[in-house]
Amino acid sequence: MHPGPPTVAQLLRARFDSVTPGQSARSGQNHRAAAVQAFYKPVAIPAWLVGDSLSHPAQEVLALLARAWVYGLQPADYGVASLLSLRDSLAMPAPATARQLQLVRYEVSLTDAVLAFAHDLKHGRRHRVRQPAEAAAQLRAALAGGALSATLLASQPANPEYRQLQLALAQWLAQAPGPPDSVVAHHRLRFERIALNLERWRAEPIAESEYLLVNIPAFELLVMGHDTVKRRARVIVGKPATPTPTLRSRIKYFTLAPVWNVPYSIASQEMLPRLQDDPSFLAASDLAVYDGRHQRRNPRTIAWSEVTEQTFKYTIQQDAGPRNVLGNVVFHFPNPYLVYLHDTPERYLFAQANRALSHGCIRVERPRELAAWLLRREGNPTPLPTAAQARQSPPQEVLLRRPLPIFIRYATVTAENGHLRFFRDIYGQDQVLREALYCPK
Repeated sequence: MHPGPPTVAQLLRARFDSVTPGQSARSGQNHRAAAVQAFYKPVAIPAWLVGDSLSHPAQEVLALLARAWVYGLQPADYGVASLLSLRDSLAMPAPATARQLQLVRYEVSLTDAVLAFAHDLKHGRRHRVRQPAEAAAQLRAALAGGALSATLLASQPANPEYRQLQLALAQWLAQAPGPPDSVVAHHRLRFERIALNLERWRAEPIAESEYLLVNIPAFELLVMGHDTVKRRARVIVGKPATPTPTLRSRIKYFTLAPVWNVPYSIASQEMLPRLQDDPSFLAASDLAVYDGRHQRRNPRTIAWSEVTEQTFKYTIQQDAGPRNVLGNVVFHFPNPYLVYLHDTPERYLFAQANRALSHGCIRVERPRELAAWLLRREGNPTPLPTAAQARQSPPQEVLLRRPLPIFIRYATVTAENGHLRFFRDIYGQDQVLREALYCPK
């Protein structure tokens, strides 16, 4: 009696039992192959088949993969066309052994696609975050839970910036004449711009319930509380030559009537030529110069013509006052870039459309309102002194018992109430990300 063809489970065991732990990495196979190996290594049994047919979860997740566009991803990245072709081939007559091999190929290919999709949906395509064993265990748990698609989709970032953008993309695609890979170029480019920004939120999601968000390309500050915009203000951000960095931190205190210690780069590169031409400009701007012992010096007694950028050993300081470049209040949050949020005497600049004008710090419209809101958030009813009153005393630091999370982000597309908002890519970061995602080398 001749034995029948090997079963799918037997073929799976033969395929994965021969691979020892760590072999995948040594042989140069990629992260996805390692995750597939981890999925079948404990018990090599089919996950997507019922006998010789596809299970309901297999049909469900295949339909989800085919709609990857809705989440800013591409079905082609998960081999959807090949999976559909292979699925259709299973309906055609085939010898028993060939059919079993077809089923194994489909089984493993679908696992590979789902693991990749699950990762990209949560973390984005640029970074391999989860370990293969962790990814495999999470997929097994999702299958066992009986709501595979819902479980996968629930892993997306929860912050409203991501969710509103993803829903707006889905609405836009529902009205589009076809998927982004089958219509005119501007449709594809529009999709890519939205997808780039979903990718940014996946890479750096926000898990806080209350926070301050600065979106650099939008020139906008939002105070967010439980998915609601509590406050909104225009901001001025860094010029392309001196860009504002993205970061996350916490506003720990603010300073009323601050003194401005001119950054060394500004003093030695921008002010030095002016000092060499006419030192009196300092007094006209309420600026003073100090030597290395912090002794105030008369700028006319310094031989500025002999000073270079490399030998500049002075500190320039601006006292509080109506011309102080920091305005009447500065908000401080720890960061390695020495960036802060502050007022400005040049409030007319907030009316300009292009507000990429600073050296990297962020100037905020109506900063005293933000400071007063921070005090109310603390439960502190003490009113702020007027700007004139504050300048009658030394700079006053107001510590916050509840530091407010702050996120500075770079999003060139956002959405509110289903409406997409597009902003100019002022620092040229979209093209860099587009090449990484859509132009692999």
